[in-house]
Amino acid sequence: MELNNFCQCCSIPLEDPQLRGVEKDGSPSADYCKYCYAHGAFTNPGLTLDEMGSRLRKFKKLNRLPADTIQAALDRLPHLKRWNEVLV
Repeated sequence: MELNNFCQCCSIPLEDPQLRGVEKDGSPSADYCKYCYAHGAFTNPGLTLDEMGSRLRKFKKLNRLPADTIQAALDRLPHLKRWNEVLV
């Protein structure tokens, strides 16, 4: 599974450069989207993997995305950088 093209916190695709978060120095984040990461830090630092899963389910349903898209994103979460670092 190629994970480099997804936010390493929420798993949204990062193909659009405008979706990338920002590091402290103002440069675009290589790993995180603007919803999860700003000014070199997580926007919700205490967020758990389960909470992220709940947020992702709500977001995907609000945007009427197919069930298989939702499941793929949820399956990807535990393999992402943010959650692997927490679990190690």
